[in-house]
Amino acid sequence: MSLAPWVSHGNHIASFGNKAVTMRPMSIRAQILLLILLPLAAVALLVVSAQRIPVPEMGRGYVLRVELPRVDRPAGLPLVVIDAGHGGHDPGASGQGYREKTIVLGLARALRDRLEEEGRVRVALTRDDDRYLVHAERVDIARRLDADLFLSIHADSAGEAAEVTGASIYTLSNKASSEAAALFAERENASDRINGTDVGAQSDVVSMILVELSQRRTQEQSDAFARLIRREAEGAIRFHPQARKSAALKVLRAPDVPSVLFESGFITNEDDARRLASPEGRARFAEVMARAIRSYFARQQES
Repeated sequence: MSLAPWVSHGNHIASFGNKAVTMRPMSIRAQILLLILLPLAAVALLVVSAQRIPVPEMGRGYVLRVELPRVDRPAGLPLVVIDAGHGGHDPGASGQGYREKTIVLGLARALRDRLEEEGRVRVALTRDDDRYLVHAERVDIARRLDADLFLSIHADSAGEAAEVTGASIYTLSNKASSEAAALFAERENASDRINGTDVGAQSDVVSMILVELSQRRTQEQSDAFARLIRREAEGAIRFHPQARKSAALKVLRAPDVPSVLFESGFITNEDDARRLASPEGRARFAEVMARAIRSYFARQQES
């Protein structure tokens, strides 16, 4: 078969074998209609294909699918949720041969044991092993358990400035108390990102709740607890010169649970790191924090 198309007198003429077929040119109206229909057909094809191909959702396996920890004591006692920062693939800060996720888990366990021994409150840990939780999950645990107090434990890093030392106490604020506090919040909040994707992004409904930081009582209670930590730790724990700080930290955003983040020291400082990793340092931390928690709930009962 031979195909020899050519144009003659405005008509398209094709030769198929011994037969000649004359095809008249497409009208302008038909061409315009074709230009409109072809894109619509392509879109329809994409829609059909999308229904058959499952689209991966980043973060589906991470956000708000955590099991609640057990709480053994009677429900009449106040509940404290202790959050050991970082974990799993997120080691947090590193320095002096230590990793933040390991140090803060040791501190959290020591405080839990001390509080359970005293028997005045109920206690739950957001994590009791080396697992990764996004900030939304940590907050969700506290809210679903109807916690009365939330304490997130961390250890800071000063990079090459190994001489920087001391603990800090953070409360939530839309505006950071300093440039250093803003940088710290940015670094901590970024731990929710996996391969550049924020797997801890809040839903619109939760975001609307959080924008309403008119829960002044919750903020006042958080500030009160932070002041008690500072008072009870006087002479027992070395503080950074700027001990009280505030920033827009995701892990403190439960609108109905008083929340404080405690930076236990600088893991990049040899003395701080050794103290935080030692049994003596953990016991001292637990004693101080337990006193602050006792004082906090005693004041809440009075008021």
